[in-house]
This record gives sequence, structure tokens and C-alpha cells, in this order.
Amino acid sequence: MIEKIVIVEDEKLNADRLKRLISEINPSVKITAVLDSVMDTIEWFKENEEPDVVMMDIRLSDGVSFDIFDKVAIQCPIIFTTAYDEYAVQAFKYNSVDYILKPVEKEELHSALNKVDDYKSKMENQLSIDKLLSYVKQKEYRTRFLIPFRDGFQTILVTDLSFIYMDMKLTKARLKNGKDVVLNLSLDDLEKQLDPKFFFRANRQFIIHVDSVDQLVNYFNRKLKVILFNADVEVIVSREKSNLLKEWLDS
Repeated sequence: MIEKIVIVEDEKLNADRLKRLISEINPSVKITAVLDSVMDTIEWFKENEEPDVVMMDIRLSDGVSFDIFDKVAIQCPIIFTTAYDEYAVQAFKYNSVDYILKPVEKEELHSALNKVDDYKSKMENQLSIDKLLSYVKQKEYRTRFLIPFRDGFQTILVTDLSFIYMDMKLTKARLKNGKDVVLNLSLDDLEKQLDPKFFFRANRQFIIHVDSVDQLVNYFNRKLKVILFNADVEVIVSREKSNLLKEWLDS
């Protein structure tokens, strides 16, 4: 059930239209923020709890909304609203459940919000199925990587990893000796291949090894900041994942 929506839209008339249509469809929904730029959206998501869905325009006053995802992890569903159809393929790389061309009509918006409800229900069911399957079948996890090195290749043991992170669209692993290596895999793929007993997906940018965690610091809105040994990086864990992180570290 959708309770909170954030609108990212730089034209006030369009934002007001969305608020009115949402209110007509479901008066109980709360619009928690209306943001009009890439930078404002990044700052808001750094300091606030995620809503149930984001209504997001693509062309904003200071750039395109896709730039937002390079700076913050947004895991809730996105409904893109735009006057341009050329971004449709790219949009569906970012948790998009629908892509609506302006002017947004009430029937289209109602259908999109229903898709969000269906998406959230399927995700909850999938989590239950995945948990059940984990008990039924023991999974084999990756133990090493083969990466290019000089004129050949070298192996990197999983036990040598401190954390994995995204840097300018490259997946990099920080080794315990302080060196970085590039891995030709996405964080989503690595999350499935690495043993969750030792590795935790902190957010869209980071997977951390249990031995790399120095301490946890309370952050805004019950989020947590993870302090890693010998690493000058900022790893923020959402309120929803905070308890999972503490349970993982305490197991």
C-alpha cells in the first residue's frame, strides 16, 4: 500500500497537477517532498527516509535525473514523468515501474500507482521464496577472481577483499593491502556470488566485508554510517537495512 510519495519536478504547474491527481486517486497518500533539481534531490535522499514511490521528471533545471542515482542509492520504485520519449530504455535501468509522457492523465497515473502496489507485493513474495530456497539448497559461493594483470592474469582471493564499490561506473574492489582492482561484474551480480555470511550489500554503491567494519555511527533518520578500517569513504545504510546490518555483525 502506497503511503508516501516524493515528487521530483522543476515545473510548478506540473508538480501541482501531480499532487492534485494523486489526491483524487488516493486522498490518504502523503506527498513528503516536492524537489526541483538534481542537487536538492540528492541532499534530500541523503537525509530522509525513502518514500514508497518517487514521481520523477527526467530533465531538471540542473541536469538529468539519472545523475541522481550516481550519488545516492534509491531503492524504492520510480515512476518517470517526462515530455520526451527518448529516455524510456535508460529509465528502466533505475527501479522504474512506469514511464508516463506529459501531460500526465489521471487514468495513466492510477495505472502506474497500481503497478507500484503489484511490484511491492511481488518483491515481498520473492523475499519469502528466496529465504525458503536458501534453507532447501546450500549455495556454492565464489572464492576467487581472475583479473587482467600486465601481460596476463592474476587471481584475487575473496578473503583478500575489504569492500567493493562503484567508482565512475566501474566496479572496484579494495584489497586488504590497500590496493584497488577492477572487477568486470556488477554489484548486483557480486551480491549473488559472495557469501552473505561475510559480505553485506550496504547500498547501491557498496558491498562490505564483515572484517572491514570498524564501527557504526548513528546517522539522520535512524540510518547508520559504517566506518571502515583504513578507508576514507562514506557508507550510509538506510533505516530499513540498519537492523539487518546489526544482526549480520552480531551473528
